[in-house]
Amino acid sequence: MEGVLSHPDSKIHIYTVSELTEDIRSLLEEQIGIVWVEGEISNFRAPSSGHYYMSIKDEGAQIRAVMFRPQVRYLRFMPEDGMKVVVHGRLSVYEPRGEYQLILDYMEPIGIGALALALEQLKKRLSDLGLFDPDKKRPLPRLPQKVAVITSPTGAAIRDFLKVIHRRFANIRVIVVPVRVQGEEATGEIVDALRFVNRNLNVDAIVITRGGGSIEDLWPFNQEEIAYAIRESNIPVVSAVGHEIDLTISDLAADLR
Repeated sequence: MEGVLSHPDSKIHIYTVSELTEDIRSLLEEQIGIVWVEGEISNFRAPSSGHYYMSIKDEGAQIRAVMFRPQVRYLRFMPEDGMKVVVHGRLSVYEPRGEYQLILDYMEPIGIGALALALEQLKKRLSDLGLFDPDKKRPLPRLPQKVAVITSPTGAAIRDFLKVIHRRFANIRVIVVPVRVQGEEATGEIVDALRFVNRNLNVDAIVITRGGGSIEDLWPFNQEEIAYAIRESNIPVVSAVGHEIDLTISDLAADLR
């Protein structure tokens, strides 16, 4: 019996594995392409390459996903197994394994904002490292004579601080160390100011202060570098950031809030 493939009228196209996989990839990318997906993270890995690998699953199925290092840099929180998220990305095929996957460019936790989640994760990590331990808090002098205030020289916080401090301690000397208290450069300026005061100013205490605002506004005070700079200070540090309900990393690391 003559084989189907050897028949002179046969018009069967025989794919190579690579050709078929390429066609599948093109079909997925062209017909589906960019998608939003809701699911739960599982099998999360963060190797030294800086890329994040995971599966996104629900009760009935799962799909592999990857977020490459350039996008990871903009992620405010650390993904974890069991975390429910909404992701955005491009559907494609990883040809060496013949697996379809999502190439992610955005991820948002469900039920809590990315910044709030990142803050809670950082608080827990620094607390576990002992940076907030009460026994590491330094006592403040009962009657300070000279205080350095790290803040914006034009903000409402410094005006309010000066009114209160001079009402309580009439003869106290206040040295204002000007920094930005909002924006990408603020954290670095605050850390540098703490080190400057420790090296160059003979003061009894340091006060870090700014007025209230949103979590985004206060974000410079919720950085790991702030906590370490406060704990490394040889001079007691008071944190007066935001409103009473705003509990920042600066507040937790300081000797007094």
